[in-house]
Amino acid sequence: MNQHTDVEIFDVVIVGAGISGINAAYHIQTQLPKLNYVILEARENLGGTWDLFQYPGIRSDTNLHNFGFQWNPWQEKRAIADGASIAQYLRRSAALGGIDHHIRFQHCVLKADWSSQFQFWMLVAQTPNGRRLSLNARFLILGSGYYDYHEPLQSHIPGLTQNFKGQVIHPQFWPKNLDYSGKRIVIIGSGATAITLLPNLAKKASHVTMLQRSPSYILSLHNETGKSWYHRLLRQSWAFTIDRWLSMWTATILYVLCRAFPNTARKLLLKQTAAQLPSDGRILLDPHFLPSYQPWDQRMCFSPNGDFYAALHSSEEVPTVDNSINNNKASATATGTAATTSIETGHIRTVTNDSLILEGDSAPGKVIPADIIITATGLKLGIGGGIRFSVDGLDIALADRVAWRAAMLEGVPNLAFMLGYINNSWTLGAETTSILVCRLLKHMLQQGFTSAVPTAVGGDNDDSGMTIMSLWNLDATYVKEAKGSMPVCGDRGPWKGRSNYFVDLFRAKYGSITDRMQFSEGGVVKLDKTE
Repeated sequence: MNQHTDVEIFDVVIVGAGISGINAAYHIQTQLPKLNYVILEARENLGGTWDLFQYPGIRSDTNLHNFGFQWNPWQEKRAIADGASIAQYLRRSAALGGIDHHIRFQHCVLKADWSSQFQFWMLVAQTPNGRRLSLNARFLILGSGYYDYHEPLQSHIPGLTQNFKGQVIHPQFWPKNLDYSGKRIVIIGSGATAITLLPNLAKKASHVTMLQRSPSYILSLHNETGKSWYHRLLRQSWAFTIDRWLSMWTATILYVLCRAFPNTARKLLLKQTAAQLPSDGRILLDPHFLPSYQPWDQRMCFSPNGDFYAALHSSEEVPTVDNSINNNKASATATGTAATTSIETGHIRTVTNDSLILEGDSAPGKVIPADIIITATGLKLGIGGGIRFSVDGLDIALADRVAWRAAMLEGVPNLAFMLGYINNSWTLGAETTSILVCRLLKHMLQQGFTSAVPTAVGGDNDDSGMTIMSLWNLDATYVKEAKGSMPVCGDRGPWKGRSNYFVDLFRAKYGSITDRMQFSEGGVVKLDKTE
């Protein structure tokens, strides 16, 4: 796949040195060792999300035993860990096999134009000294994540920008060395970021209020691992591989059971929640922990060792509950006092210069004083890392495209993107895509093809009338806001979205890689037969 040119050319260019990019690089160099590749990373460090986010308590929101790589399992004896530990794990993983030597830091890809004449992507990247560098790629892999690194999701809160005199912070852009000691803090949101922030901010702030429009399901999990019988009998690498598989199956089964028996799952989750709330009646199950939706209609939140619930208690109260969902004990250690944390459920009527005024049935007219407001209301979704894409000089929008096997895009040649799961870890989605892409590249090399383009229209398989739907089947606000910013999926064939990791892994390894795929040899399009 090499060709001499005045401009540097690579067989594969990977955009992003986070968990997706590192994983893709490992598969490329192990399954296709003769191909040359480079990773272009816009930031000065690898790690992606885990290098970018710096808010207090930043941690994983899924079990790290399945969040870690299959080829380098997570081996710490805790299922959920802080962001710094995850970043360190990614650095160690990138050092394996010299992946880190293929990374070019502070190389921000600005443009990517596919040339049908030359059968490669022509890229323009901005380098650390401000120069623009041109390079070419036979195949382009986007490991740049699913959200905008530079702009947060805008919160539409009346009076916030016009009236409030305090500090407004989005967790994605946490100020370095922010001193919030003795401050009155209001966290707007009820997702994973909000439930992580509350117990951590309560350690120094005078008061922390979590203000939510709608509650989430919050499941406490025992966080210590590595004490099972197989850890005592087997070598550690084997034992942690077993942990990984158990974690994947547990997450999958939990999701399937919640979707199959939503009323029973809701009853069990609320029972566990009620057992962990303060006994003084200050924070009630209704309305603060009664979601208006069924489990997994939106993403479920996890609280390691029940730290979120513990922060709602006084220091004398230490709730211990039987976690009937995962058959573990979840012991919560108190981190705040009864006076330092609270939860409010309702809509914001307006924000004044130093407070928020609520409306709604639960707290009409209630005033919440605030020195700092944190808008933990989600991320601005989008793929492509802000790159301007074009094919033969004509601009294209990736969000206008239907995803082929949730990995490539209809009408876009030689380009793959990484997408994780809503009900499992991000890494598993990156894993299946990397395996699929390597199979496709091997097929192209064996057949002498230079490009592969998913196509939904034409030939014997005309899918132009298929039903279009979101890639992520979630009812969350940030997913709704992303309509028009993310690719979509269909209801048939390879256009279907992801179902679960085990099905997708089988398809990635053994499913068709030619179904609805046009291949070209040089500049002449050749349609391979559907398997």
